[in-house]
Formats: sequence, C-alpha cells, structure tokens
Amino acid sequence: MDAKTSEMGAEGFMRQLRQTFASLPNDIPVYLFARPGKDDVFVQAARQVMRAFRELTDKIIFREFDLTHEYARKWEVDRSPTLLIAPERFSIRWLGAPMGEESKTLLETLLIVGMGDSGLGAQAMAVLRKIDSPRTVQVFVSPSCPYCPQEAVNAVRAAVARPEVVAVTLVDIQCNPDLADRYHAQSVPQTYANDVLVGRGARSEELFCLSLQKLEPVTLFIPDNDAPLVETDLVVVGGGPAGLTAGIYAERSGLKTAVVEKGALGGQVATTPVVENYPGFTNVGGKTLVDMMASHALEYVSIFQGEEVLSVEQETPLVVRTSRRLFHAKAVLLATGAQHRLLGVPGEQRLSGRGVSYCATCDGPLFKGREVLMVGGGNSAVTEALHLRNMGVQVVLVHRRDELRAQDYLVKILEEADISVLWNTQVAEIRGDEGVASVLLENTVTGEKTTRAVSGVFVAIGYAPSVALARKIGVDLTDDGFVAHDGKHRTNIPGVYAAGDVEGGYKQIVTATGQGAAAALTIFEDMIHPYWRTGENAGVKKKA
Repeated sequence: MDAKTSEMGAEGFMRQLRQTFASLPNDIPVYLFARPGKDDVFVQAARQVMRAFRELTDKIIFREFDLTHEYARKWEVDRSPTLLIAPERFSIRWLGAPMGEESKTLLETLLIVGMGDSGLGAQAMAVLRKIDSPRTVQVFVSPSCPYCPQEAVNAVRAAVARPEVVAVTLVDIQCNPDLADRYHAQSVPQTYANDVLVGRGARSEELFCLSLQKLEPVTLFIPDNDAPLVETDLVVVGGGPAGLTAGIYAERSGLKTAVVEKGALGGQVATTPVVENYPGFTNVGGKTLVDMMASHALEYVSIFQGEEVLSVEQETPLVVRTSRRLFHAKAVLLATGAQHRLLGVPGEQRLSGRGVSYCATCDGPLFKGREVLMVGGGNSAVTEALHLRNMGVQVVLVHRRDELRAQDYLVKILEEADISVLWNTQVAEIRGDEGVASVLLENTVTGEKTTRAVSGVFVAIGYAPSVALARKIGVDLTDDGFVAHDGKHRTNIPGVYAAGDVEGGYKQIVTATGQGAAAALTIFEDMIHPYWRTGENAGVKKKA
C-alpha cells in the first residue's frame, strides 16, 4: 500500500468517526485531574489524547482541574493524572494516560457513554441484574497489551449497564506501579472486584459479568434457559465425568441431549486439588479438568445447572420434572454419582484436600516417605492401605473394632506387608493449620485419648451412592445399595439407564468417563432397536 492510499484510508476512517460521534444522543463530559505544578509525561499524553478526540466532535466536553479543586474532593480523586468520564451519570475513571492499545479502550468507552447503552448481550445482562450489592472494579492495563482493551471495555459496559452498583477504575500499571505492586498485577489484564481477584486475561463479557456477580474467578459460563418445557431425546441426570461424557457421546450419535445437575459440575472431581495420571495429564487440577470437560460438553449439549430432578414419570415420552421445568425425553441416564462416607469429626472438612483424602490411588504419591493413617476395616481400606505401602508411604491402619471386615486373603496380605493396625481405635479430631499435622485418637473400649503426628489421613469407610431418585422411580438396587444394571448399563425400567459411581465399581474418573460413553452408545442402539419391545433383557436382576 503506497502512502497516498494509506492517507486516503486514514481520512475515510476519521470521517466515519466524526459521523459516528455526530449520531450519538448524549454529550460526553471528560474531566482531567492533575497535580498542580507537575505537568509530567502522563499528564501531557492524557491531555493530547483528549484534545485529539475533542477535535472530532463537539459531543465531548473536556475540562481540566487540579487535585485541589472541589470536584476532586467531590469525586475523591487523589492521583495524577485521572480521567473521569461522565461522572454525573457513571463511575468510570482512568488512572494514567490512554496511550497505545488503550486508545482503543478510550474510543469504545466514549462511544458507549455517548450512546448511553452498554451494548451487553442478553446473557451478560441477565447475570448483571442478579448483582444486588456494590462492586468496585479495578482493571489493571498497559498501553502495550493488545488483550487489555477487551477486558477494560467489559468493565466499562458493566458500569454503564448497572451504574447504581458497578464502579470501574482502569489502572495503567506504567503510570501507577505502586498500585500494580500492591495488587501483584505485574501481568495484565487483571481484574479485581471489591479487592478480590476475579479474573486474569481477556474474557468474554458473560464470564466477566459472572465473575463480578460471584466475586471469584470464573472460567465457564453456562447460558441460562427459561423454557418451561424442553423436548429432547435424552436427559442425563448428573454433571460429573460420567454424565458429561455421556452427553458428548450421545449428541455425537445424533441424540439431542440435556444434562441436568443440581450442584457443582464435576461432582467430587471439582473439589479434588490435584488429579494424577488421568490420560493425557501427569497431573491436573480437579477444577481445571472439570472446566475442560464441561467446556467440551457445552459444544454439544445443553447443561442445566442448579436444577434438581424431582421425578421421572414413566409415560411416552418420559416426563422429567425438575425444580425449574419439565423435560420430555425418550430416555433418562442416571449419572448421579456417589459420595465418600465422612468421619464427621472436627477438622475433616477444613483439611479436606490438604492432607485429608478419600482416594489413595489419586493422592497417595504425594505422601511418599511420610506417615499417614488409613481409616477403615473393609476391603477398600485394606486394599488402599496396600496401595499406599506399595507407593512408599508409611501407612498405619485405624479400625474401630478388634477384627477387620475385609476378606481373609486381603487380611493375610496386609499382615505379610507388615502394616500396623491400631485396633479398637477411632479418629476423634484431625488437627493442623495449612495441612494435616496430627490426629486425636480415641480408644473405643477404654475411652483413652492420644495424639499422633501424621502427615495425612486417608478415609475408606465406604460410599453413599446417590440413589434417592432411582429409588423414587422404582429402579432396582444391588445389595450394596448401588443401581443394578445389566452389562450395557440398562436398569430394570425400560428407557432408564445408569453410569458412573452410582453403579459401584472402581470409583475412578477414567472408569466413570468410559461408562458414560458406553451408556450413551447403548442408548443410541436401543433407540433404533428398543429391547423392551422384543422382550430381550426385559429386566435386570439385583446383584451384589
């Protein structure tokens, strides 16, 4: 492109800008505050940028004040330079000079304020409307950062959309290094709300608004759906690894699928600090893995989070009633999971994930060379104690009776492994500040209490499968209380299937995902050739 062509392009852009500003319905007051007698490079740059914009339109009303002016006191301005944009209508301030990439942010801010409309989409606005208390937002930016304008403009849009609750400050870290140091904002963009870090990097407007509402970092946005009735092929009850995987495979098979989860997506995985040796990852944060699964699933399925399935009426189609709506479906997959039974002692929940664990396979390697307790007396406790010993962990078994409930061959292996057992003993309290440091033990016969220093407490006292819904709709259970099924995840009720921990088994993420995929493929095959119409596999017998 030659110089003449480039010049013509620039003239066209400036002409278009003038036309755009001329069409705005509102004036745009911009006030520059500076320290008296200190006309530094940042003040000069801010002034020059504003004067350049002012030449484009008379919609911009630009005025300068020093920090001793009554307006500075009125709006609590104490830094130089500070730009206030339409301060009578909105709380938008700029600490620094909008140079480089940030000139894009300033342009968009001026246009948004002049229009008087945030321009946020319906989903982002729906989230913002839920905010019922003030949000003081700080977005740390830099003139050299190409990603900062997106995050900064998100903040401006929020301030224009909800001026009664959202106040925004854009902080140039080059002009305000002390603030950057105070907030550890050496990488940009970073966003704080009410002095809580709620986001790093540029995000979509929906994620930005959701982080403001929740006052925490958010990496996944699930669109809301107000439809009172949803027609679908498959309803998956449960948003853990099994349910999310089933949703992906069902949709990929051509089945319209909805995943309904009453709590947090990911189930137990979401609260697991580190997941080790999930295929493809030597280790990965549990929440990170869940977000990856959920983001993948959202490319295919509709996820309805925060809804509890209350009933499944066995009609044609099946009627699934939740706490918010009805679903009409051809099949239902129960992927409701199972919960570890808890000791219920002081310190257990507080130190969960910080030395208290319910999975030796998952967390055992972290304790190599250190002493831990394994609490329990059944097959699972003995098996997991042996796993820990094989990993090089110094493990001591704690059992509240004088005899183990585990099978004889496991007890023999335990003895051969020379693993100590504290008989007639139960954990009364788990102690520690940042992690497990010791436990208070109580003898169940004498009542004597002792303290023992340990680095971890592993609990294996059984699982409580989430089968309340299964019971309600008449699904058969095994003698152990899990959902009974045939080899292809079919239950005794035609059209109702199960997958994951609710079926029992190994309680591993990788097996749950495999079961979810297998169940989805079975459902697809049964949609084509319904076994209940031919009499094949007409019922599933209970099995232990």
